[in-house]
Amino acid sequence: MPKKTLKNISEIRRFFHTNTDPVYFVSATNFNLLGLDEWVKNFKYICYMDCFDGRHPNVLVPSELPHDEFQSIEDINNYLLQHKEVVDYVKERGGKPKFVFLMFDEKTEKLAKELGGEVWFPKAKLRTNMDNKIETVRIGNKAGVPSVPNVLSVVKSYDHLRQVCEKAGIGHDLVLQSAFGDSGHTTFFIKSEADFRKHEHEIIGEGEIKIMKRIDCRGSAIEACATSEGTIVGPLMTELVGFKELTPYRGGWCGNEIFATAFPPKTREKARELTFKFGEQLRKEGYRGYFELDFLIDKKTGDIWLGELNPRITGASSMTNHAAFAHADAPLFLFHLLEFSKKPFKLDVEEINARWADPDMIDSWSQMVIKHTDDNVDIITHAPESGIYKMLPDGQVVFDRFDYHRRAVEDDNEAFFLRISNAGDYRYEGADLGILVTRGRSMTKGFRLTDKSKQWIDGIKNAYSARPLPSAQALEDPAFKIM
Repeated sequence: MPKKTLKNISEIRRFFHTNTDPVYFVSATNFNLLGLDEWVKNFKYICYMDCFDGRHPNVLVPSELPHDEFQSIEDINNYLLQHKEVVDYVKERGGKPKFVFLMFDEKTEKLAKELGGEVWFPKAKLRTNMDNKIETVRIGNKAGVPSVPNVLSVVKSYDHLRQVCEKAGIGHDLVLQSAFGDSGHTTFFIKSEADFRKHEHEIIGEGEIKIMKRIDCRGSAIEACATSEGTIVGPLMTELVGFKELTPYRGGWCGNEIFATAFPPKTREKARELTFKFGEQLRKEGYRGYFELDFLIDKKTGDIWLGELNPRITGASSMTNHAAFAHADAPLFLFHLLEFSKKPFKLDVEEINARWADPDMIDSWSQMVIKHTDDNVDIITHAPESGIYKMLPDGQVVFDRFDYHRRAVEDDNEAFFLRISNAGDYRYEGADLGILVTRGRSMTKGFRLTDKSKQWIDGIKNAYSARPLPSAQALEDPAFKIM
């Protein structure tokens, strides 16, 4: 008997509300897909960190077992998939388990298969290839999505870098990016030999480097999903980048805003059109499902340049999947799950994209990723719990009530805090303390942090207490992000 084809949003929503096979999001935290369990029956989170102190009904955090030091999120996920409590949990719940991840590798795929499950993402090998910043430029060129004037080259020395740039005609005020990296860890701003000296050990011997002309631009992010019916495109979001109150990394991502008039209408329209084209090219390359593009918008000319591709869910996914259009229709990630479900469906992608482009479909939210920015290491003795916080008239920030729904934030004097670093954890420069979600904007029209945002950041940081490390102890900065 042929499978019934889903023909509209209502039928797709019903399909997931009556879903029978378990779907698991396995990651360090459940931040990226927060709230998705309320759209998909039998959707559970398997996490390494307990952000909710055991109070979230759909989060499993297994007890800590001895393990090698984690070098990546992939290591965390592979540890979780081999944990006896996780294996027992998945087996007890039965069905044909489906797994989704923020990051995974070929070992993760093997472990999921051993649990009788499927990974609902393109193969790790293909994702790694697409994640290469050099490859992104090539895909963009094929799709007609232009990158900032750049040249791709191995860099042997500063003199060699100058020669390469002179030949390419991109000047000497540069931004260099290695093929892989995140949140400013592998983005280098180079204007002089002194700048180059600071980072040469991370540039020389790293293979092909993307060397870009430096432009005065605004960062932006947009998420989309390449389906068999076409590419569905979310809204263009602003990015918070390099704010010293939030991150020690210059050029480091530290949050997003989503609001209807984030950029002029022409810019929003152009970004959506370029994202659609890029998604259609990804389909030709064999990639399908969720992805995110960073666009750089020139402040002077308004030109839009492709920054990078993340072939996965990202730190901005929680914003996309909670906006008003997601509640009116369905979260973007639901279309990713639909694409991998093998359930036949028909969708008018053009109609969805037109509706999602309507400013009325976007309500205003902001998220700030708060890192420890001091150059010291200590041990946290007290950490604020996840939930809803209030700002009092004098600017003081206080815990108001427990909740794991960010939409429970009622007005701009409330915020939802998702705790990452907990009591007993090391607090080092660059450590993620937590994510703060507010209604409205966190930046001014001039793209600086508002005074109120600074009060929120101070309030959360002040809610942490720590004690110095015994001098014999030292800690290496685990240089990978967990969201």
